[in-house]
Amino acid sequence: MSFPSPLAQPDHAPATVPPTAAASRSLPVPVPSRGRWALWSVGVVLIVLAACLVAYFLTFLGAAASVIAAVLALLPLAAVLTVIRIIDRWEPEPRGLIVLALAWGAVASVVIALGVDLLVTLVVEPGVPDALSAVVQAPIVEEVAKGAGVLLIFAAARRAFDGPVDGVVYGALVGAGFAFTENILYFADSLITGGAADAATTFFLRGILSPFAHVMFTAVTGFALGLAARAGRRGAGALGRWSVGVVGAIVLHALWNGSATFADFLGLYVSLQIPLFAVFVFGVVLLRREEARLTRERLSDYADAGWFSRAEVEMLATRPGRTKAIAWARTLPGDRAAAMRRFIAEATALAAARQRVITGRDPRAAADELVYLERATAARRALLSR
Repeated sequence: MSFPSPLAQPDHAPATVPPTAAASRSLPVPVPSRGRWALWSVGVVLIVLAACLVAYFLTFLGAAASVIAAVLALLPLAAVLTVIRIIDRWEPEPRGLIVLALAWGAVASVVIALGVDLLVTLVVEPGVPDALSAVVQAPIVEEVAKGAGVLLIFAAARRAFDGPVDGVVYGALVGAGFAFTENILYFADSLITGGAADAATTFFLRGILSPFAHVMFTAVTGFALGLAARAGRRGAGALGRWSVGVVGAIVLHALWNGSATFADFLGLYVSLQIPLFAVFVFGVVLLRREEARLTRERLSDYADAGWFSRAEVEMLATRPGRTKAIAWARTLPGDRAAAMRRFIAEATALAAARQRVITGRDPRAAADELVYLERATAARRALLSR
């Protein structure tokens, strides 16, 4: 498939492409969200809590065990983040929110879980039985703590939380962060109490067999909030969806822990957990397709108004179209693949802003739509400039 060189509006279009901006004028940027201050404040708190967590590790686990365990925990984390990046490739989330989601899972969720565990130990004598703690207390406390981070992003970063795929990505990132810190605790404890052999066994069980466990649990919460975002829910409506998602995450978490506590873990792992993971992967594929379909639908709105041609919509809103467009851009003078990627990114952001206008969840979406429309047309001009 080849694309016409003039990627511009049809001559008969009712609208016209805005004139080229003056060279000294930078492209407009969306007005910062009011929730940015809340996110920055949370970021500062997370830094403080991270320092406390490091001190805790060094005090109770020792420097050597903590460092070795952290290096081991990085291996499954890297694999998980690679998969999440693939899921997030269609409309990548802001890097700051990616870091925040990871940090919430790795720091805040762990601190909350440890704090509750300490409180229960002080209040309940002689302590909660291990089985009850693993199957009831841990799933409830950990999934509520992790889910709170996803809810924070949903509430404070509306323009970056458009639908189910975004929710799955943020939930997965929070779960990945939590698993990273929890793995440090488990790996270090095994190394201290049982030596390298026990640490290797623990790494196999947690780092090889189940690196996506916490990712899947909290992704359920994110998926529920993503549905709320897609439906334009706010306030109590969104909180209700969040609660349903947290319950689903708790059930999956309890099922996972219960299989290790009361049953043949490896048997249930093969017969139940692997099929559940396959369903999860299949569901993500379907969500990705729906995200592409919605991008195509929203860009078609602009095609109806004359801002894009139908060929452009196919190019911008389909995976094969994007691949061929970037390959075509490489044949232009100076290799303009990067310019094509910018055009695709701005058009995708434009489609997302349009969807937020339709749902009505984000009162600033209409202003964002105008910004991204100007940025998309400017990116197209830059791509085709001689």
